[in-house]
Amino acid sequence: MISPNESCNRLLAALPNADLDLLRPHLEIVDLDVHQVLEVPGDVISHVYFIESGLVSIVGVTKPKHRIEVGMIGYEGMTGFGVVLGSNRSANELLVQSAGSALRISPPHTALANGRGSLDERLARWLLMRHDRLETNEFSTTHELLALLLGVRRAGVTVALHGLEGRGLIRSLRGRIRIVDRLGLQLAASGFYGVPECEYERSIGFASGKTFHQVLPVAYDSGEALLPMPSGRRRRRCGAPARNKH
Repeated sequence: MISPNESCNRLLAALPNADLDLLRPHLEIVDLDVHQVLEVPGDVISHVYFIESGLVSIVGVTKPKHRIEVGMIGYEGMTGFGVVLGSNRSANELLVQSAGSALRISPPHTALANGRGSLDERLARWLLMRHDRLETNEFSTTHELLALLLGVRRAGVTVALHGLEGRGLIRSLRGRIRIVDRLGLQLAASGFYGVPECEYERSIGFASGKTFHQVLPVAYDSGEALLPMPSGRRRRRCGAPARNKH
């Protein structure tokens, strides 16, 4: 049996020791059995698995009887793509193809946001995470898709979008959403956005020389939060109005 100190997973092996030390207390060694289902389409992702040995198939499912392998994960990777993309639900079925082992961890910050955050806060967080990755102020989405990803009713998404729009943070168009005030949206997320992003920037972004975020210190409540900004944007003073081009 392996230990977190002797991981064969290439992602974990690439982490600096200081960062790996932060993960070690939360990593659990588990066996992977043939035909074990790690993720189900549409269900909440309860754990992320860093594969040590064996093979996991990514199975695309369109209908109950229409299933086909669309990818595979071995010791070079991890499961939980939905968590990385800002959702707590899986888009595909993940099935163990060859028995082995993995280091398992719960996605704490996503679980915290989804478990304790209000819908407005969770929606603000999701919009910010999408904004980070698309690097455009306007993108396509639907109320139905947001309801599915956030695990709520469509009517709730509509009310939350109207709330953010009423505060001047976004513009909700037909089939599209435009980010109007990113800083305000960060504050609307009430601390549920920023911690993992800043840690990513600290451990990977700067080290690789490719800045994924710029870190903007913003004072709110009784403390200071490090809130990331997309690459290439100017650092604004605390409280300065956003100047997004439309």
